[in-house]
Amino acid sequence: MGEEEELRRRRRGAGALCVVGAIAAVSGARAAWRRQVDWANVVWFGLPGMVGTFFGAVLGGMVPSSAQLLTFVGVMALAGVWMLRPPRIQPANGARPRRSPTRIVPDGLLVGTLTGFVGVGGGFLIVPALVLLGGLSMQRAVASSLVIIAMQSFTGFAKYHHVLSERDLHLDWNVLTTFAAVGVVGSLAGGSLGRRLDQEKLRRVFAAVLLATAAAMGTVTVHGLVRGPEDTAVSHGSQR
Repeated sequence: MGEEEELRRRRRGAGALCVVGAIAAVSGARAAWRRQVDWANVVWFGLPGMVGTFFGAVLGGMVPSSAQLLTFVGVMALAGVWMLRPPRIQPANGARPRRSPTRIVPDGLLVGTLTGFVGVGGGFLIVPALVLLGGLSMQRAVASSLVIIAMQSFTGFAKYHHVLSERDLHLDWNVLTTFAAVGVVGSLAGGSLGRRLDQEKLRRVFAAVLLATAAAMGTVTVHGLVRGPEDTAVSHGSQR
């Protein structure tokens, strides 16, 4: 039963990556049309991130799902704390210095590896990375992250789908298409709302959501790990 449950989790992760990638691709295309995407960061951060996502997915397939979830929760909480830090002081002319590709590429590899390792949801790391490391505004960071998330999600999905195919497991494409369609509508509506919000307030709201989600997921994950052995023992006792 343990192996069957693990495979079900892998299948859910693969499906989620597919849905997230589709939503990000459509929303990212709209952001690109409006010239909100920072293509330098997409290239130097996103392409190495695709490589990292692939190897992260390989590593993720070697560990229990609980280890992936705990890593996900820990990094999410850290990202939320970072996002609450005061922003860097802007130059008088509003211009931000450009980071060299030699500094952007390692960031992309690291974030991509974490994204692939946790399976899904790792894309939330990209926005804090682009804001805190890349020096982008929240609006440009979100727009650029959509393109990067689409690239990394489809890369991770390809790896997980290959693993599932080897075990003759299939995805429900009707369900995935429905979720993706609804998600695209919500993403486009949220993007329109986000452009009307103050950037600093948007940043703090984003950080608060990260911390709240990390706390909730961490509680559920730890509770499940603590109760696991106990539930198994009770089950064995009842069978006797």
